[in-house]
Amino acid sequence: MDIRKVKKLIELLDESDVAEIEIHEGEESVRISRASSVTPAVVAAPLSAAPTAFPPPVAPAGEAPPAPAAAEEPQGHVIRSPMVGTFYRAPSPGAKPFVDEGQSVTIGETLCIIEAMKILNQIESDKSGKVVEILVENGQPVEYNQPLFVIG
Repeated sequence: MDIRKVKKLIELLDESDVAEIEIHEGEESVRISRASSVTPAVVAAPLSAAPTAFPPPVAPAGEAPPAPAAAEEPQGHVIRSPMVGTFYRAPSPGAKPFVDEGQSVTIGETLCIIEAMKILNQIESDKSGKVVEILVENGQPVEYNQPLFVIG
C-alpha cells in the first residue's frame, strides 16, 4: 500500500469523528486507530435508594495512602521481549518446546517465538547458562520489554 494513501487516511481520521479505520487492498491491509488499544475498565458503584447517614472516611492530612507493592524483579539474567506480540514456546502447536526450565542454553540458541503482525520472530539467548524460570505462558500476549526468561 502506498504511504501517501496511509497518510491521507490518517488525515481523514483526524478530521472526522471516526475512532478506527481498516482498509484491505488485495493481500495488504492497514488499520489506523485514534484510541489506544487498551480500553480503560469502568467500574460502577452500586446505587442505593436511600442516602447514607455517614459520609465516607477521609484520610488525615499528614498521611499518604499506602503505596502499591512494586513487582519483584526476577533474580538472574533476564531475557526480555524485544516487541509486542504473542509468546510461543514451540515452533508449532504439537511440537516440543524450544527450552524447558532447568535446561542449559548457549548464546544464540532459540528460546521462543514471538508472533507480531503475522511474522514469527525467533528470540535467542544472549547468555549461556541454565533456564531458571520461564515467566510467560504459551500463547500469552507479551508487551515490549516484558521479562520472558531468567537465565542463571
